[in-house]
Amino acid sequence: MEHYLQTPITAEQISPLEAGDYVHISGTIYSARDAAHARMTESEELPFAIENQVIYYMGPSPTRPGHVIGAAGPTTATRMDRYTPHLLDCGLKVMIGKGKRSPEVIEAIRRNGAVYLAAIGGAGALLSRCITSTTVIAYDDLGTEAVRKLEVHNFPAIVVIDQYGGNIYAQTCVM
Repeated sequence: MEHYLQTPITAEQISPLEAGDYVHISGTIYSARDAAHARMTESEELPFAIENQVIYYMGPSPTRPGHVIGAAGPTTATRMDRYTPHLLDCGLKVMIGKGKRSPEVIEAIRRNGAVYLAAIGGAGALLSRCITSTTVIAYDDLGTEAVRKLEVHNFPAIVVIDQYGGNIYAQTCVM
């Protein structure tokens, strides 16, 4: 199935999503990688209102002239796993990355009615075309790992883990 989501993400938008569905996200999302996640979980105040938001695990390559951002492909999600349950408990609804998640993250996804999406690894140049603006909002000293506010239009991803525990990585296919 195919779904078009507008941020901020609501429970009504998440409830029909099932593992394997395609989504296109428009609106504001935030990028953060492991160094930024570490700071966010150590801080008493988050750099943005996280409730009902989307975090994209991405650190862009340098911006080419005439472009909004450089290649913007996903990074491996497991690097954020030790920080993710806390952020989900704070209200985060959607994470975008690549790769598997730990059992603790999967339980936190179910407990909080959230979803984990995968963007296509190796397609950073194509994904960057869906980003219409970018602004560093926190931890500028981290360079590419700084927290960025991104405006996106029809950003494509696949539901890997849905709020019900469906997980396309756990499904098997017999041929």
